[in-house]
Amino acid sequence: MKKILFYLLIGTSLVTQSCINDNEDPVAVLPSDGILVDANVGGPTQPNQVWLDLSDITIVGGKEQPKQTFTKRTDWDMGFYSGSSFKVIINSSIMMAAGNIPNATDIDLVKEVDVTALKNQIQVANFNPANVSYIDDVNGNFPTDRTAIADISAVDSENAIYLVNMGKDLYTGSVPVGSITTGGDSRGWMKVQVVRSGDGYKVKYAELNATTHKELIIAKNAAYNFNFVSLVNNKEVFIQPEKKDWDLNFTVFTNVIPGSGTYIYGDFVTTNIVGGAASYEVKVAANVAAQTYKDFKKSDVDASKFIYNDQRSIGPNWRNPVGVNGLEVYGDRFYVIKDPEGNYFKLKFSKITKDGVRGFPEFEYNPL
Repeated sequence: MKKILFYLLIGTSLVTQSCINDNEDPVAVLPSDGILVDANVGGPTQPNQVWLDLSDITIVGGKEQPKQTFTKRTDWDMGFYSGSSFKVIINSSIMMAAGNIPNATDIDLVKEVDVTALKNQIQVANFNPANVSYIDDVNGNFPTDRTAIADISAVDSENAIYLVNMGKDLYTGSVPVGSITTGGDSRGWMKVQVVRSGDGYKVKYAELNATTHKELIIAKNAAYNFNFVSLVNNKEVFIQPEKKDWDLNFTVFTNVIPGSGTYIYGDFVTTNIVGGAASYEVKVAANVAAQTYKDFKKSDVDASKFIYNDQRSIGPNWRNPVGVNGLEVYGDRFYVIKDPEGNYFKLKFSKITKDGVRGFPEFEYNPL
């Protein structure tokens, strides 16, 4: 059974000004009774998605730590919603995109020559505002939000055949200290059609010039938000913990810049809104930020501010990669989290790097 074990920790608060520069020594100010966490995103290529359960605490190396589940960003390609509706998501963290192929009715007849023009459109982060239609809604409220692949109809012929940009592999080269590289070589293209299979799904997929296709059957499992598959490895894969067993996810993320289309972000944090978690940001004056965080208690929680319909309520807002002093963590804000089981936490970020290297963020949190 999950448990919350919080013992007294005496540490140092790292927030004393509007930003904390990772290149400077932290300034010790107020004692803290919080849990200090290193989220191992894996370095400057940010290979890991890190799923955190703030209420599941164990002792690791003599210190309290929340449960962290790690998966590689390239471990999965598509997720299949386990709720009452039939929704399919694509992997935002590797810059995937998808668009339906006009007039295609037989997946085995689609050839690469048929989609040459479409390939130029189904792109991510090319500063074309129209590319927003080829990704899932960035809010992430997927029981209702739009997805690049339309809701799966009970009538097979109503489900389009899609050209799927498989995104980018993890970068394997060297990265300058303090920088990140979120994508490597192209993973190519596939043609994909999803139909229903009983109460679950059947996904048909193939390389563009293949004249036959592969199939996977995916059953819904109500314990999870989604069931995931790797089309590259031809199998269902474990990615997210059960829907009540994670609160936050550190990941690379495809976001939207209004008027400029899609853009890829590192150091991104999503909230498990599909599983029932929520969060909101508290901004305070920099000169009282540390004390305000320390004094913040459950009675200070404003339930009306919790955001249940946008997974980006933390997002990239905790850090500034182009601050006047270099990489910085904003010190004038912290976050209030409500987990799927109704537990409350306060959380503040303290570092964006480890020894100057991106991909090793640090944060502190406390139960309320």
